[in-house]
Parts: sequence; C-alpha cells; structure tokens
Amino acid sequence: MEIHFSHLAEKGVGYAPHRSRLKGVIELRTLPPKIVQALAPFAPLFSRRVWQHAQVLLVGAILASGRRSVSSALRAMGLGPEKRFHRYHRVLSRASWSSREVARVLLGLLVEAFVPEGSPLVVGIDETLERRYGRKIAARGVYRDPVRSTHGHFVKSSGLRWVCAMLLVEIPWASRVWALPFLSVLAPSERYAAKRGKRHKKITEWAWQMLLVLRR
Repeated sequence: MEIHFSHLAEKGVGYAPHRSRLKGVIELRTLPPKIVQALAPFAPLFSRRVWQHAQVLLVGAILASGRRSVSSALRAMGLGPEKRFHRYHRVLSRASWSSREVARVLLGLLVEAFVPEGSPLVVGIDETLERRYGRKIAARGVYRDPVRSTHGHFVKSSGLRWVCAMLLVEIPWASRVWALPFLSVLAPSERYAAKRGKRHKKITEWAWQMLLVLRR
C-alpha cells in the first residue's frame, strides 16, 4: 500500500513557517530612513544582540505616551506579553557598553548638525530630578522639586538627581537657543555616600568632572 501526501501540498497544508515576533514588530514599526541613518554611528558601540534590543527600546520610547519606561516602550511596540522582557531591561542594567562613548558620538552629531564651522562650543550644565520611588532605588534622595515648587511654595520629591551637560545652540526653525543634552551623570544623595563610606560630591564637583571629560 502506498501513501501519498501530494493533495496536502496542493491545499497548502503543512507546518506554518516560524516567524519571530520581534522581527515582525521591527518590520511593522521601523524608523524612517533619515533616523536610521542618524542612528548608524551608534551601532558599533553595542554588540549585535544588544543593539537589536536597544533599537526596539528607542522606537518604543518614541511611540510611548506618558512615562518613558522599559515596560511602556515594550507595550508601545506590541511586546507587552513578551516573556523574555528581562533582556530589554538588561540593556540598561547589565549590558556592556560605554555611555561616555555614546555621549561622544552624540555630541559629534549635534556639533555637525547645528554648530557652524569655526564657531565656539557653548556648553551648559544643570541638574534635573527624576521622580523615583521604591526600596530598590538605593541612590535616591529627597530634593527640592523645581517643577512643583514656586518662589513662595517649597515642594520636596523623592527621586534620582542627574547632572546634565547640554550643547547650547540656536535652532534655525525655532529662532531661539535650545539646550541639547548629550551627557548625564547620576549624583547620588549624601545618605547614599555615607552608607558606603564614600565622600559625597557636590553638584559643582560633578560639573567640573564632566567638563574635564568633555575636554578630552
């Protein structure tokens, strides 16, 4: 007795080809060619796998509404049910890449795009508060909230204090000077430093250290 399966092939019956959910998401929601071209200089700073995850997080951060967290970025990309979501969190927590190298490339792109040749570079440094809560966020402290406070009303908030270096340039279509951040440094609270037996650095010290890095 002979068994034939030719009739199944004619009807298209068989195993469905495997299709990666991540690949489908990237194909459906890819970045415009101009943005892809702008991001190309950052690719050599990451491993192939980390760069793939980093691009998904970037697209998700652009599409997400509200807080730009890893979870909200994944939901915006249709990866909310993703079981291996920890791989995306590791891009920011465990993956090996240099934030200083990323800042160097970013600054070079900003200078090329907005600073005329021969013009001096004007850099501004300011602090910003990221409101964060939870026992696992060890470096957080209680600071004055510049957004919620006024001259006559003082508001404190718990969170992380970041010191940001920004390139000050005049944007042609805005007719004003914009501060474009390219490097951020976490300034832990005084309590955090005391618990670990370290000397607490003031904002001015962090700013000076950032300028030394920029000078290199």
